[in-house]
Amino acid sequence: MRFLMMSKTNEDFEAGNPPSPELFARMGEFMAEAAAAGVLLQADGLLPSSAGARITAQDGEISVTDGPFAEAKELVGGIAFIEARDLAEAKEWGRRFAVVHDGGCEVEIRQVAAPGGPGGPGGPGDFS
Repeated sequence: MRFLMMSKTNEDFEAGNPPSPELFARMGEFMAEAAAAGVLLQADGLLPSSAGARITAQDGEISVTDGPFAEAKELVGGIAFIEARDLAEAKEWGRRFAVVHDGGCEVEIRQVAAPGGPGGPGGPGDFS
């Protein structure tokens, strides 16, 4: 099963301060370990929200808001797609990712919906 791991950003990063060289090194080790285990499919960090935009559609109206956005703790700072046997394994990789950050991050894990959804046609995530 494929899962998306999303790490939330923080006020320091949103202010334009990159992670420390030590954190970059630990992240490199974690990513190398996940790749060697055959779990990591893709991983990328995101720029601060000041480099982005938010598009909202409501009642037939489209609005575009340029960043930065308030509430940094609600913003995604990085993503990784992983391949795991089940949610329990995906959560373990998410836990290890949080440990790399000295417990100073929030990680959200979501299973990627496939055609027919998890469990087959008509199951949760079946958007066909």
